[in-house]
Amino acid sequence: MRLVDDFRNTELAKGLIDSIRRISTKHVRLMEFCGGHTVAIMKHGIRQLLPPTIEMLSGPGCPVCVTDNSDLDKAIALARLPEVTLTTFGDMLKVPGSRSSLQQARAEGADVRIVYSTLDALEIARQNPSRKVVFLGVGFETTAPTVAASVLQSEKEGIGNYYILSMHKLCPPVIRAILDSGEVRVSGLICPGHVSTVVGSEAWSFIAHEYCIPCVVSGFEPVDILQTIQMLVSQLEKGESRVEIAYRRGVTAQGNERALEIMYQVFEPCPARWRGMGTVPGSGLGLRPAYARFNAEAAFEFDPGPTVEPKGCICGEVLRAVKTPRDCKLFRTVCTPANPVGPCMVSSEGSCAAYYLYGAADD
Repeated sequence: MRLVDDFRNTELAKGLIDSIRRISTKHVRLMEFCGGHTVAIMKHGIRQLLPPTIEMLSGPGCPVCVTDNSDLDKAIALARLPEVTLTTFGDMLKVPGSRSSLQQARAEGADVRIVYSTLDALEIARQNPSRKVVFLGVGFETTAPTVAASVLQSEKEGIGNYYILSMHKLCPPVIRAILDSGEVRVSGLICPGHVSTVVGSEAWSFIAHEYCIPCVVSGFEPVDILQTIQMLVSQLEKGESRVEIAYRRGVTAQGNERALEIMYQVFEPCPARWRGMGTVPGSGLGLRPAYARFNAEAAFEFDPGPTVEPKGCICGEVLRAVKTPRDCKLFRTVCTPANPVGPCMVSSEGSCAAYYLYGAADD
């Protein structure tokens, strides 16, 4: 606990806030990409502590939230097949698709099981050789290596009833897509901490070099985030654009090279659909031809039906930082954590859930 307490130290936080207020003279817009950062910023009231020169934006860094309805519909249709056991992390269960959810499918008899790791899914496949066990691969570069490792382990053991429905996303391509769109002006980027432990800080160098936007990789405690904001503001005031790390206890420039090697041994970049952003080239991970046997989408016949977006939901615009949850007419009325209309209210890292739990009435 000592290390965690150090990054929640009130005096350190006050010192950083004073420094930010002292050096900040220009109006800047800082975007945090990661949903974990969004929650931490809202929970600790960091927006309210910053000077009026600094505007905070929340980006699309929640893998549950950015999963497109068309992909959710595939998972739900696949789960309804009588021979299939679909395994998934729990935060995907309540996300509404076009007509249903995995939770509703399970209530109607589908074999949908919550797992805490790919090892759990692999064990279910071992113990149930007569079932077709599918793991729903949702997440960024943080979780994809573990899914790749499960494929390699399944191949090694000769487990023939294990499959992957890959909905994995790669972060750098979508950040490039957001910046290229010009829809939102961003002065500086708070780069994701957990993703960066795998990809390394150098994965964001294109942002600084090509777009002249400073980037800092942040941890998730209050002092982490305040230090990151201080570093970004310092760069902006000096007219600099570099990649820096404020999370050195977890992140290096190169990242986890072994994890990346395993991930790209099994997967290769492919186009992927992002909620609210459409198809982004090279932003997904598909199984390489050598591991095509594990591809659940190719192994089973199922009809997901037409894709329908929830009426009145603006999750897509929230994820693009064009609007905030408070701009949504459904927020806190129709759409609540108990009755979520869109995924941003379902996920513990969703912007809508963060605003609902920690946002001030006038935020």
